[in-house]
Amino acid sequence: MLALGKMQQARSVRSKRPSSAASAVRRWGRLIASPLWLIIALSPAPSAADGGELRVVAAESARSSPSASVPSLAAAGSPSTTDAGCPALLRQTFNRLQTGEPQSLCQFQGKVLLVVNTASYCGYTPQYEGLEAMYRKYRDRGLVVVGFPSNDFSQEPGSNKEIAEFCRTTYGVEFPQFEKSSVAHLSANPLYVELARQTGKKPEWNFYKFVIDRSGRPVATFASATKPDSREMTTLIERLLAEKPAAVQG
Repeated sequence: MLALGKMQQARSVRSKRPSSAASAVRRWGRLIASPLWLIIALSPAPSAADGGELRVVAAESARSSPSASVPSLAAAGSPSTTDAGCPALLRQTFNRLQTGEPQSLCQFQGKVLLVVNTASYCGYTPQYEGLEAMYRKYRDRGLVVVGFPSNDFSQEPGSNKEIAEFCRTTYGVEFPQFEKSSVAHLSANPLYVELARQTGKKPEWNFYKFVIDRSGRPVATFASATKPDSREMTTLIERLLAEKPAAVQG
């Protein structure tokens, strides 16, 4: 009888213990009711390395600031706050030819730009010398020559490193250059897409030139054969350098 009484008492104790599922529900309930908000993130395809782990990140809500909200990520491709006063045409980022470092063209806002698609094996390649001379002559007044090497016309087959070395050792180029890209095809880089949209023109050959004023507006184009030190180009550049930038639109 004593043994039977002990067995019944054990069953009674077990029946009073909460199930593991009920315990888990109560634990989650306490978390939700606590002054914590939860961000629960599941990786799209958990690997064996993380065991399909459910990641929970908790952050204490700001009691002293009821209006505080969870920060959200900026929309991909939207201008950063540092680009707020930058002309829309210059809100582009490209990798520098020499270093591969991403740089925004907004660093040139308020400048006069001479944008040129270049090539190392073209009959116009010696224009590098004139472009560099113009850059050195007018850079203190606000001119920036910007080079975009391109193999669209099959005369720039080298790597970015080879192009940079050629420009440095052959012509002593110091004006900003960016990595090789398309400028005239369907895959043209976004700056040239926008230049074509705004001017109705795109490069017909290497060393085609776009002139952008201090307000970020394309105001002129010059054919490949036009030399950087031509009268028509220098006259325009000097006039634009004398102007003040207008208010930024868009």
